[in-house]
Amino acid sequence: MNKRDFIKNLSLTALASPMYLGAMNNWMSEVENVPIDKLAKQDDFWLKIRQDYILKADYINLESGYYNIVPTPTMNRMIDHVKMVNKEGSYYMRTVQWDNKKKMVEKLAAVVGCSSKNLIITRNTTESLDMIIKGFPWKKGDEAIFAEQDYGAMKLMFDQVAKRYGIVNKVVSVMNHPSSDEEIVELYEKAITDKTKLLMVCHMINITGQILPIKEICAMAHKKGVQVMVDGAHCVGHFEFRIEDLDCDYYGASLHKWLAVPLGTGLLYVKNEHIDTIWPIFAESKREKFDISRLNHTGTHPVYHDLSIEDAIDYYNMLGGDRKEARLRYLQEYWSTQVRDHPNIIVNTPKESQRACGIANVGIKNIKPADLAKRLLEEYKVFTVAIDYANVKGCRITPNVFTLTKELDVFVEALKEMAL
Repeated sequence: MNKRDFIKNLSLTALASPMYLGAMNNWMSEVENVPIDKLAKQDDFWLKIRQDYILKADYINLESGYYNIVPTPTMNRMIDHVKMVNKEGSYYMRTVQWDNKKKMVEKLAAVVGCSSKNLIITRNTTESLDMIIKGFPWKKGDEAIFAEQDYGAMKLMFDQVAKRYGIVNKVVSVMNHPSSDEEIVELYEKAITDKTKLLMVCHMINITGQILPIKEICAMAHKKGVQVMVDGAHCVGHFEFRIEDLDCDYYGASLHKWLAVPLGTGLLYVKNEHIDTIWPIFAESKREKFDISRLNHTGTHPVYHDLSIEDAIDYYNMLGGDRKEARLRYLQEYWSTQVRDHPNIIVNTPKESQRACGIANVGIKNIKPADLAKRLLEEYKVFTVAIDYANVKGCRITPNVFTLTKELDVFVEALKEMAL
């Protein structure tokens, strides 16, 4: 069987009827006592989960990082919300819209581990963090710190703020394979001066999947009077954590990634003491002290996406955050351990389990990342994304809960063939 037929046959598994939440909850109860690490390795279990996804048959999708395909039960509920809002029209928008959004925030706060009073729904991570960068009470000569591996949109906003307010941006470079948490903390600590006001750090670096020691970085920065803004774009719904345990000042994330909410939803967490110091993107009426809604004036927007947050959370909770994290980490380590020792293959992600989860990055010597991604798609029908900046040269590989090890076998074989 050739690769194209293999992929098409594999995709037929997505054509079965989706297992809606009622039936799936009953089925999930059957595996309650199965150890999580054991369940993570059972493709037969995840094949059933795969039935909830409508997947394109033309390629193996190893690029879930940009946008997570929404499972059918969540998608159907979003369509129901669209129909309801369209039916009720202005009545809905002028009455229960705000109560429903508050309900979504409360559900979301329970997932990410913080008070709903410190959380707002935004459209994505860029909006969340750019609001903080742009709205921070800067003074000329203030310093900000971030890494060259950070996301481009936020770096551009820091550049704009530097031009507008005269602040100084200091850029560090995070090593792909740190020897310890202390080495990373020290990297940021050395860049801090008495003029440093804000430090931006990735919870998970989007181009490599490396998880940074946020709690330790925050503790260090706070001792020096520096606020910390965390880019958690790839973390919510990917691996389990509590924002309040991190003790950061700001946290932004996208919900259309690993929580698999339909496009157009994100979150922003702000500590109490900073709520009244940030200038919002859109002006808002005067609020009581510490009322985070002052930062959440967005104008008219597709409210049915907000309503879909609850459905995505229900699906995530049904699946089990710990089960999902274990499966994603297993998939990453399944393929990456097979190529780490190859002399011509470079894995740009730490091998220690606690330093990564589902995302990893791989390159091949003497092959440009763009050429690698092109060949993977054209010759092996594997879709990825090329990364070629900072100290990262390779393709970002992001499997999902619908990914099977048979698909990763195709990918591993492709890497080995090209690396000869």
